[in-house]
Amino acid sequence: MSDQPVACDAGNEYDGRMGLRVSALFVVLVGSMFGVLFPIAAHRYKKLGVPEWVFFVAKYFGSGVIVATAFIHLLTPANDALRNPCLTGPITSYDWVSGIALMTIFVLFLVELMCLRYAKFSSMSEELRLEYNDNPAQDLERKHSDDPESGNRNLNHADVDIEETPSRSSDSLAENYSAQLTAILILEFGIIFHSVFIGLTLAVSGKEFTTLYVVIVFHQTFEGLGLGSRLAVAPFPNSKRWTPYVLGLLYGITTPLAIAIGLGLRSSYPPGSKTTLIVNGIFDSISAGILIYTGLIELMAHEFMFNDVMRRAKVSIVLWAYTLMALGAALMALLGKWA
Repeated sequence: MSDQPVACDAGNEYDGRMGLRVSALFVVLVGSMFGVLFPIAAHRYKKLGVPEWVFFVAKYFGSGVIVATAFIHLLTPANDALRNPCLTGPITSYDWVSGIALMTIFVLFLVELMCLRYAKFSSMSEELRLEYNDNPAQDLERKHSDDPESGNRNLNHADVDIEETPSRSSDSLAENYSAQLTAILILEFGIIFHSVFIGLTLAVSGKEFTTLYVVIVFHQTFEGLGLGSRLAVAPFPNSKRWTPYVLGLLYGITTPLAIAIGLGLRSSYPPGSKTTLIVNGIFDSISAGILIYTGLIELMAHEFMFNDVMRRAKVSIVLWAYTLMALGAALMALLGKWA
């Protein structure tokens, strides 16, 4: 038996259908934008008349999507890339996918720990303090008027963090802003990494293009719901109230931009080359570590066990939120069969 390594594919499977591929750019753009901006608008503009239970569903369903994305849509492709038979050398002598994801988790924990202790995002945190001190009862576009301990709490208040309740101090408000902004930036960073390679892959895919097209539209829309629901409840000061929209737009344009780049490089971009496989594998591993950390810590543990409001909520509400999250994860796991 020959020990010669398999040659890496230096080309791609692009097979024309340019019109359909260009349409994917715009359809993915619309799906991504809707997914990420809808929760922000629904939460902030009550005049839109969107029922609060819709936001509740989007938030927890989206959380499940993000958790499943880490395991099904990132770890598996990273393993496929870094264990490709055509690769040789040190990259094949160790399970680098798990190692990189593990290192990423520890690095993120250190970053978030230091940010929580020392990074106050001084100008914005000070503005939050001043807003709170000027009018402690004001909702700052994020609080609800109902008492969080009221027995009449319903679904539209079950997702409010304890930091959003009227009893918080101005110091805890600023501290919460620092913690949530750090967590959101980490989450967005991981999702954008992942979205770039999704777009490039879709642009130059071959016979499986139509299946990928449909799956990626759903994937980006649901992933946008997860990110948008987190941006919607972050305690941004009034002068930075547009920040969630900017971060949402950045997510929304990433995959379409990557599709456009992939189409521009369709004759030269080699998804199966040695360099591309290693780069994709490493970045997917990093993104997996980011989303595993964010999903398990921020979206599950913090939301269900360390959120004072959820601890006081009725068991039926907690189980409903859990079921929605499980459904989101199940749907993304199912989509993993095709992409």
